Amino acid sequence: MNTTALTRSDIELLAPAGDWECMRAAVANGADAIFFGVEKFNARARANNFRSEELPEIMSFLHTYGVKGFLTFNILVFEDELRDAQKLIEMSIDAGVDAVIVQDLGLVKLIRELSPDFPIHGSTQMTITSPEAVEFTKPYDLERVVLGRENNLKQIRTIGEQAKLPMEVFVHGALCVSYSGQCLTSEMWGGRSANRGECAQACRLPYDLMVDGEHQPMGDIAYLLSPKDLAAIDLVPELIEAGVTSFKIEGRLKSPEYVANVVSKYRREIDKYFDGDRSKPSKEEVRELQQSFSRGFTHGFLDGIDNKQLVDGTFPKSRGVYLGKVERIMRDAVTLRLDAPVKRGDGIVFDAGDPTKKEEGGRIYDLRRQGVKMEGEAQEGTLVELVPGRNDVDLRKVNVGDRIWKTNDPALDRQLRATYETEKPYRVFPLQIRVTGALGEPLRTWWTDVQKGTTVEVASELLLEQAQKRPMDAELLEDQLGRLGGTVYQLDKIEVFLQGDLIVPIRELNRIRREAVELLAGERPKPPVYIKNKVDAFADAAQNGKSESIPRSGKDAKLTALCRSLSQVEAAIAADVSYIYADFEFIKQFPAAVEAAKKAGKPIALATPRIHMPGENGYHANILKLQPDAVLIRNTGALYYYLRTRTANPGKPFPKLIGDFSLNVANHKAVNLFSEVGLDLITPSYDLNIGQMVDLLESSDTSKLEVVIHQHLPMFHTEHCVYCTFMSEGTNFTNCGRPCEEKRASLQDRIGMSHPVRVDEGCRNTVYNAVEQSGAEYIRNFVEMGVTHFRVEFLEESAEKVTEVLSLYRDALDGRISGTQVWRSLKATNQLGVTRGQLVNKK
Repeated sequence: MNTTALTRSDIELLAPAGDWECMRAAVANGADAIFFGVEKFNARARANNFRSEELPEIMSFLHTYGVKGFLTFNILVFEDELRDAQKLIEMSIDAGVDAVIVQDLGLVKLIRELSPDFPIHGSTQMTITSPEAVEFTKPYDLERVVLGRENNLKQIRTIGEQAKLPMEVFVHGALCVSYSGQCLTSEMWGGRSANRGECAQACRLPYDLMVDGEHQPMGDIAYLLSPKDLAAIDLVPELIEAGVTSFKIEGRLKSPEYVANVVSKYRREIDKYFDGDRSKPSKEEVRELQQSFSRGFTHGFLDGIDNKQLVDGTFPKSRGVYLGKVERIMRDAVTLRLDAPVKRGDGIVFDAGDPTKKEEGGRIYDLRRQGVKMEGEAQEGTLVELVPGRNDVDLRKVNVGDRIWKTNDPALDRQLRATYETEKPYRVFPLQIRVTGALGEPLRTWWTDVQKGTTVEVASELLLEQAQKRPMDAELLEDQLGRLGGTVYQLDKIEVFLQGDLIVPIRELNRIRREAVELLAGERPKPPVYIKNKVDAFADAAQNGKSESIPRSGKDAKLTALCRSLSQVEAAIAADVSYIYADFEFIKQFPAAVEAAKKAGKPIALATPRIHMPGENGYHANILKLQPDAVLIRNTGALYYYLRTRTANPGKPFPKLIGDFSLNVANHKAVNLFSEVGLDLITPSYDLNIGQMVDLLESSDTSKLEVVIHQHLPMFHTEHCVYCTFMSEGTNFTNCGRPCEEKRASLQDRIGMSHPVRVDEGCRNTVYNAVEQSGAEYIRNFVEMGVTHFRVEFLEESAEKVTEVLSLYRDALDGRISGTQVWRSLKATNQLGVTRGQLVNKK
C-alpha cells in the first residue's frame, strides 16, 4: 500500500455483530463494514449468530446503508463438512456478501474453484505476520489479510510497503495470549477447539508458576496468561500512517451498547485525523470505553513488546472503571477518594484481590459528603461516602484497601441505546436532482444517489402548464422535492432548467418525489454479482480405503523422531529411525545435531520457529547454510521463503520441505494445495479426532502425509514471555537478563499438573501439555490406509526414555506387539495429538 496517500474513503471501520441489535448499533454509530457469523463455520460458536437463511436480509439491510458485510468462515473445515461449506459459500455469493473471512487454505482453494472473483479475506487465524506470509496468499487472489495481533506498528508498515495488499488490524477488544490459529489448549483439555470457534479461554484461568520444579510465590498474581484488553484509540493517527486500511473491533460476544460505544469512539478519532485534528481522546471518552468492557487497557504489541504492560495477573475478567480504594468502613457506607465520577444507580464491585471468591457488589443507593447527601454526580478527586444498596452488599465482608470498580453506568447505556433504538434512518446519503421542462411537456427529473452512484429518471404524468400566479422556481422545487424526512436521503444539490413560467400541481411533485426515492432506495440493497461455477468439492479427492486393496505392511513404514536436546538426538541416532528432526530452542545448538546425524549417516531435518516476523529471514538462511536433509516448516511465511530460494537456485541441492501441524491442514484440499506449492510431506492438524483423521486419509494422497503418533501437545504459542514477565525485572528480550537460559519454568494448573514452558529463538513461549499422548492404538488403521510416515516427538525425556519409546513404536509398526500394548506400556492418554476428548469418533 502507498501509506502516504491514504484518504478518508480508504479507511474502513469494521465492527462486530453477534445479533441484529449489535448490527444496528454498529450501523447507527458509523461502521463502514460489519463482520458476522452464521450458525456454523465461524470462530464464535458461543455468539447468538445469525441463520444462513438470513443472509439476503442481512446484506439488504447493510447495503441499504452503504455498509459492507463480511461473513466469518474463520475455522478449520473437516473433510465431511466440505459439502456444507460449499453450500454456505454458494449462499453467500447469491446473497451478495462482500467477502468471507477465511482461515482454512483448503477452503480458499474450494472458493476459488467455485468463483474466481468472490472476495476472500485472510483471517488472523492464518497467522499472517510477515510480508512473505502475505505473498504466499497472492496466487489465491485474497482481497486483504488480517494481520496477527502481535505485529507492531513498524512491522505493519513494513508488511504494507513490501507486500502491497490492504491490511486489516485489530484495534480494540480482547487479546488472545496465544497466536491466533496456534492455540490448542481448549481442544486438549475440553474438546472445544479454538480453531473451531469453541475457545474455552484457558488463558483466563489461574496458574501457579513453578521454577525448576519449585513453587514460586507470586502474591496476588495468579492469572499468568490473561492479557489486558487492546485499546488503540489514541494510536489512530499512527495506524493510518502505518498503512492500516481496516480498523477491526473485536466483540461478537459483546452487547449492542458495547458495539455502539466503541464504534462511535473510533469513528470520531478517524474523522478527526482527516479533519486535521491530532488531539487525543479525552479522559472521559476512555472511561466510557472502559465502562463497556475492560480488563485494563493496553496497546498490546503495537508499541512493541512490553510484557509487564500486557499482563496484569491479578484478575481475568472485565472490571470497568476504577473508582478508588476503601479508606474507611461505616455502618452503611464506605469512604473513598474518587478516581472517576460516580452517581446513584451505578453498579460497583469490591475487589478484595481474589476473583475466584464471591465478591461483594451491587448498585449505589446514595452518595454523601461528611454525612450530607450529595446531589447529582460526584466528581473525580472528591472524598465521598458511598452507600451501597442494603440487599446488595454485606459491608462486613469489605476491607479497608479493597479496590472499588464501577461495573455499570445505566445513564451511559441509555445514551448508547438511543443511537440505535430509533425509528429514524440510521444514516442519510446525499441526493442530487436535475429538473428540466417546457410548456406542454412533462416535467423531467433525474435523481442521483451520490454515494451509490445510481441515477433514476421520473417524469410527471401531467404536462406543464403556464403559471397564472406563482410559477415554479428553484426555491419551490427544492422545498417540495427535498422533503426527504424518514428516508435515507437528504438533498445535496438541485439544478433547475425550466423554459418559461411553468407549473404542475404540488401533489404531482410529491408523487415524483415518492417514486424517485422508492426507485433509488430499491437500488441500494441490490447484491453485487459474482461468477459462480458448478464444482464437486471431492473431484480432486484420492480414493484411499474406497477400493479393495491388499493391506500394507507397517514394516515398510518410516519412523521419525523429533528431538529437543542433543542427548535425545544421539539416542534417536542409535535407534531404528528413518529421520531425525532437531527442534532446539536456539539456532546455535543446531550444528552439533547436524554433525552427529551426518556422522552416523542419518538424515536430519531442522525445524523453523512457529512464527515468521519481518526481518527474520536470516534465521532461515542460517538453516540452509547448515545443509540439513530437510526443513520442518511451521508457517506460510517461512514456506514462501524456502520455495522462493529453491526457485532462485535451480539445479542446486536443496533440502526436502516438510509442513508441520501448525499449517492447520484439516481436509484433502489443504493437502493438495500444500502439495502443489511444493511441500514433500505434510503433517495433519492436531484438531482431528480419529474419525476426522480417517476421513482425511481416505481422500488424500497418504504418501504425502506424516502422522504424529506420540507427543506432548504444544498448547499455547505466544509472544508473551512468562520468563521475562514473572522471572525478571525486564520488559522484553533486550533487558530481561535471559532467565530462560538458566532456569526451567512450568505452569501448574488447578489440578496440580505442571505444563512446561519453552522458549524459541524469537523469545516466544510454547506451553506444552504435561501429559504425553499416544495414538498407538490406531497405528494399524493408518498403515492400512497407506500412511508410511509416523512421527514420535519428545520434550524433556531422557536418552533412555527416547530409546524405550522408539523401540515400542518400531515393534508396533513391525507387528511384534499391538498398539494397545504400546499404550499400556507408556501409560499415556488414549489420544492422537489433539482430539475432541478421547481419540474416538463421536460424530
